[in-house]
Amino acid sequence: MWIRPTSARGGQSSAATSVESPVTLSGLDARRLPASPRRRRPDLAALAVLLILGGAAATLTLMLNGSARVSAIRITHQVAAGQPLSRAGMEEVQIADTGIDYLPWSQHISYAQRLARVTLLPGTLLTRQMTATASEELIPGKARVGLALKPGQSPAELRRGQRVQVISLPGQDTGDHNSIVLAKSALVDAVSEPGTGGSSRLVNVIVDADLSPRVAAYASNGQIVLAYLPAAH
Repeated sequence: MWIRPTSARGGQSSAATSVESPVTLSGLDARRLPASPRRRRPDLAALAVLLILGGAAATLTLMLNGSARVSAIRITHQVAAGQPLSRAGMEEVQIADTGIDYLPWSQHISYAQRLARVTLLPGTLLTRQMTATASEELIPGKARVGLALKPGQSPAELRRGQRVQVISLPGQDTGDHNSIVLAKSALVDAVSEPGTGGSSRLVNVIVDADLSPRVAAYASNGQIVLAYLPAAH
């Protein structure tokens, strides 16, 4: 049998009263609401999935582009501006396809017959803009002049595509007493093989059209000398 304890005054104890009386809240506890459980937002989850898939797709695209290789022409020996390219000075290389219009190796034979528009250093990947033909030099304002030159009037190893100075020599017929540079950088368009027995060889040069009459006049008197410019640009 359970006997309820009483206070000294005959009433119920404060402990029993506190157990049986309802609990009341005051102050901040009365205004604080119970927290509801956090809900997952399906739209954020879907966005995260899309970002992951997009990153994977971008990575795959980069890998595929990086693996795409094309064949190009690389210059192995320095070629001065105006000099002809050669098959021996080219090699095939495989490079990443970056969208730049490098010349494909399949065209190296035809481009070995062209001239360097600018000085090409070893390791240069060849493009169409870096090359030219002799006919491209022959534009309005230019003229092709044929010269019959004796031994000593031109370098022995003169070749098509080289740059030369066209120099006039002093002569009694013309009244000139000093040598004059008529053309500072003329393009050699054609060269015949040197003849035997001291005979002349024919050389075609492209000069400014307003200079061509003077060059032809000096050439007819045998007063023309060509000086090779190995570092012409």
